[in-house]
Amino acid sequence: MPEIVLHYIWEHCLWADFEQYTTDGKKVEILSVGEHNRDAGPDYSHARIRIDGKEWVGNIEIHVCSSDWMKHRHHLDSAYNNIILHVVRTADKPVYNSRGELIPQCELNYPGDKDYLGALFESAQRMDSAMSRIGCAEQLIRDPKLLTEGWRQNLLRKRMECKRASIMRLLEITKGSWEHALYISMARNFGFHTNSVPFEELAINTPLSYLQKHKNNLFQLTALLMGQAGLIAPEEKELQKEYDFLRSKFSLVPMDASVWKHARMRPQNSPELRIRQFAQLIYQSESLLSKILDTDALKELEQLFEITSESPACSGSKPLGKSSIDILLINTVIPYKYAYALYKNNAAKAETAMSLLEKIAPENNTIVRQWRVLGQAISNAADTQALLHLYQNYCQHHECINCEVGYKIFQDKQLKLF
Repeated sequence: MPEIVLHYIWEHCLWADFEQYTTDGKKVEILSVGEHNRDAGPDYSHARIRIDGKEWVGNIEIHVCSSDWMKHRHHLDSAYNNIILHVVRTADKPVYNSRGELIPQCELNYPGDKDYLGALFESAQRMDSAMSRIGCAEQLIRDPKLLTEGWRQNLLRKRMECKRASIMRLLEITKGSWEHALYISMARNFGFHTNSVPFEELAINTPLSYLQKHKNNLFQLTALLMGQAGLIAPEEKELQKEYDFLRSKFSLVPMDASVWKHARMRPQNSPELRIRQFAQLIYQSESLLSKILDTDALKELEQLFEITSESPACSGSKPLGKSSIDILLINTVIPYKYAYALYKNNAAKAETAMSLLEKIAPENNTIVRQWRVLGQAISNAADTQALLHLYQNYCQHHECINCEVGYKIFQDKQLKLF
């Protein structure tokens, strides 16, 4: 059973005529299923349940099997620490949050008629309008193996080539400076999608050469970047004073603060915090490009982005989380290693760079979750990058005839006509 059907059963209360119990025998009363979360994080928020007479308010996560909790790395993610109930079809093992606390689980009790459940497939797909963009969703639910491993590998290579092309275009802008191009790319990805465009604009409007002149002073780096972003708070008078000096020194023009997005954003993703982290990275990184290009050890690459210190004069900065570091590795570090290796005609080193994606945890976003509910096995970042490329470059543009899955389905339909 695809996970999307369990979501449908949960959200539409098809369990209502059946008693529910935790795996250790405690009675579960579902008072509110919560609000469906279509962004990163738990599946349902603000749910209300009663377990053994005690009421709980929090988040619900739904999986086909309990073991999917570990496969998706939720046991390492603090965003899942407020799960009040893990709803599953099959509880094949206990699950714990990142604090090591045991999470209550419920094998959902619902109508068992296979024909009835089969009829839910179409309704479940309509539940999520974005799913309709995957034209072969119904066929993939029936046969997930239509999307072959060979096609995934091809898609991953296509995505890496697209990223390489973007890097080469950026090199034209920076007059062949790999270091300057990396700085702009890194800044864009510090925006983590929501603020990627303003972050890139910040990097372009604040030349790397200006930052390098003050590289040994975190306070000045922070003032320069925060001031250029237009995000220095009124109470940060010393920071504003320092920026005014640097602005005059370099004849700078700050950005309009309104371009930064704050709505529906967790504090750890705020642009103010991300900019301070970016300043900290520049401050503590010596020869970052060389280190990125010279090492193929994932652990060493991760350590390059571990923000380890903070100046008392620049309060507000926090270390980058593991998932944030992973995103930077996936979207900046590995593409640069891949592009530079091919620039140097070293195909073997390019393959080594690309293989690092297989060692990184899978991304967790709306598009990836769509593929999961269609039964696609997703084990690492190589899988998610391939599936993101498929969705963004084929599904969204209805390029089904150019997709291996779409072409197979088309051929099958043609054969049935004769």
